[in-house]
Amino acid sequence: MSIAPAMGRIEQLLGSRRSDQRLHRRYPIALEVEFKLLRKGRVERLGSGKTIDVSSGGACFESAEELPLEGLIELVMKWPFLLEGVCPLSLVMRGRVVRSDGQRIAVQAKQHEFRTAGVRASRALPVDDGGRSMVR
Repeated sequence: MSIAPAMGRIEQLLGSRRSDQRLHRRYPIALEVEFKLLRKGRVERLGSGKTIDVSSGGACFESAEELPLEGLIELVMKWPFLLEGVCPLSLVMRGRVVRSDGQRIAVQAKQHEFRTAGVRASRALPVDDGGRSMVR
């Protein structure tokens, strides 16, 4: 599943103009992120943080710990929009750490996809109480 339509929506909401010549447009957005640092197919370290910006080519986020350059990483970000207005989504991005300056980490994406994340949000539906309601 491509993130392009969702990124287009964010661009419309922010009304941002492109100020640099990067290959992928960055979208400044603060999302909760959990990460897994991977080595030889195994989880070496778990952590969390908050994104600074996201693009289809990667993400920059803040975390309490510095991560090794070139390390393989998987990010799971809580997406701010619901699928069809009812189902929470997560953006899962896999790639490598290309910069780690103190608490700021940049990841170059190799793969990304949206996944459904947990329980559907409930919609308020009218309840037929047989005319017993006091509110009309």
